[in-house]
Amino acid sequence: MVDSISYKQLLATLVTAAMGFVGGGAVRASDHLDTPTVAMNPRADIGDLYAWTSPDGKQLNLVMTVVAQSFSDKVEYRFHIDSGKRLGATTGTTVIVCYFNADQWAECLADNGAPLRVFAGKRDDPFFNNVKGTRAAYQRAAAAVRNGAAPDAAGCPSFDAQTTQAILSEWRHTDGSAASDFLEGWTPASLVVSIEVDSVAKQGPLLGIWATTSSQFGQLDRVGRPLTGNALLGTLATATVSEKLKEEYNAATPATAARFVPEIEKNLALYDGFDGKCGNQLLASKSVTEAGRYRELATLLADDRLWVNSATGVCKQFFAVELGLGNDCGGRTPTYSAANVYRSLLANGTSVGIDDGLTRDKQEHSSTTFPFFAAP
Repeated sequence: MVDSISYKQLLATLVTAAMGFVGGGAVRASDHLDTPTVAMNPRADIGDLYAWTSPDGKQLNLVMTVVAQSFSDKVEYRFHIDSGKRLGATTGTTVIVCYFNADQWAECLADNGAPLRVFAGKRDDPFFNNVKGTRAAYQRAAAAVRNGAAPDAAGCPSFDAQTTQAILSEWRHTDGSAASDFLEGWTPASLVVSIEVDSVAKQGPLLGIWATTSSQFGQLDRVGRPLTGNALLGTLATATVSEKLKEEYNAATPATAARFVPEIEKNLALYDGFDGKCGNQLLASKSVTEAGRYRELATLLADDRLWVNSATGVCKQFFAVELGLGNDCGGRTPTYSAANVYRSLLANGTSVGIDDGLTRDKQEHSSTTFPFFAAP
């Protein structure tokens, strides 16, 4: 059940989130505000995951970036590719594991023996984010809550039209001026792998893809979609509880992540209010006003796999598989405005309407020419 959120709790949520957007090195990726375990080991801290098909539909392209500018010889980097015939239900898995030596030479192997094309090295990351604008938007929302924008019974804050306009304006600007990219010039270590689609889609064309880093101490980090793991966990809790939740989430798998659904529900309620209308979030129940309004989306996001329809080589829309667009591979290419689509779906249920004033990275990236990301 989604608990009713008090003024104090909601205010703490918004302030905590605002502060998180100006933190340390881990903020540089969409998997921002990460846990102490990976923050202390940036070479095990996954920044972003990308996955999409080639235009001819024959290759699956995968990219994992880490927050550091080099890889560790004590960490295993894994791509997990689950295959099935429908969203959320997979019956086969292919794992690609990559190892590095002290000189940064990579060895990548697919457990099904399929041939791989591999690149490993520094590249310009295509993820872009107006961090300062995002922080200002959260601060504006926090002020509105202090002034009486109470949450409804499902936890969604009731912002009036003027407040909503002010929040969205802050989000699209940086210090009152045109939006600027906080991540401009960031060149993380990037692991790029291409593998034949036929070798990984044995159980069906829908591929649920996630990445992990592991050491002798176990799984350290996991990432699927951008923003889910850290943006939707622990924002209503103390720092100690929040960090514990994120540590547990990073150590989980899609099969064991259902326990995080109630926590994600609470935080989805916050995002639902940013357009000034509660209940229009993606998959928000139209027949439920309290318990269960955000459960379907929370369940989908807790799984946290990046979904690719490998039956097509047309890749234009982030969340295409989840939206039922059968003619688009979905996934995440280097040219998607993924963060803005994600925010919009969580606020108004469409792929547009909530943005941070940025539409592309300043560097030219490619979804067709290996290794896809621009050189540093």
